[in-house]
Amino acid sequence: MADIKIRRLQDAGQHDQAVELQKTYWGEARGGPVPRHMLHSINHYGGHVLGAYDGELLVGFLLGFIGTDIDFDDRDARPAMANLLIMSKRMLVLPEYRGRNIGFRLKMAQRDVALKQAIRLVTWTFDPMLATNAHLNIRKLGAVIQRYRADFFGIGGEESLHSDRLMVEWWVTQRRVKERAKGGGSKLTLGQYFDVNTPIVNRADADGNWLRPRRMTDVPESTFALIEIPRDFPALETRERGLAEDWRYHIRSVFEKMLAAGYIVTDFVSDNFEGRRRAFYLLSHHFDDEYRKN
Repeated sequence: MADIKIRRLQDAGQHDQAVELQKTYWGEARGGPVPRHMLHSINHYGGHVLGAYDGELLVGFLLGFIGTDIDFDDRDARPAMANLLIMSKRMLVLPEYRGRNIGFRLKMAQRDVALKQAIRLVTWTFDPMLATNAHLNIRKLGAVIQRYRADFFGIGGEESLHSDRLMVEWWVTQRRVKERAKGGGSKLTLGQYFDVNTPIVNRADADGNWLRPRRMTDVPESTFALIEIPRDFPALETRERGLAEDWRYHIRSVFEKMLAAGYIVTDFVSDNFEGRRRAFYLLSHHFDDEYRKN
């Protein structure tokens, strides 16, 4: 890991490397890789393109740009400057380099950019069914989640369910994020959450090699609550497409109800439960008000 270097990608040759790296995941499809001319513009006008290098080989990259969270139809909305944020649009690490903390290091480099620009909030989206992403974003980085967007990209039709996203809020100056940056943070286990009577609101049923979603119980009145997802959803989606679609509909409904009731996602736990490894979002009801929208 000491040989992996994080650098700003600033010249055309480096941006070409980033385009080729994107093609390993998104291919040549329209709307896939962010082109070189866009990377150039983003990098030179307040945004950043960060790369992880093994020698001269680009093995990971991250793209972010300055944005604002403002409702243009609200006449009383504060000026855009009062809502400045960094939108982290894309991060990718080569498959053979995953599991080596490269994604975490790229995000920490992005945090350094945010601090230098005096911007407190970095935001991005991710698929709620991906446990690996949830582990990095919430447990390792200390991000929180208050919003679920159904069909975030406006695809419509049968594919709209695959466009559902959780909206990540990474408040880079807050204590929980500072602790993560030092290698600290949440070490709580599933058993410890059970010790304080944390309910699973959608406890799944075993169905052979897979888990089948169970209808959600009523929204609890507890301080904490757990939402279960399949631990390896990509494998489930490949082998049991129908069951995977059931899970997507189920999770959309559960998240919308829980977040509407005032819960915030504050942790993610993967642990042994009932004889197999399971994955859960941890939601908190009376979390610090500094994370709540006005």
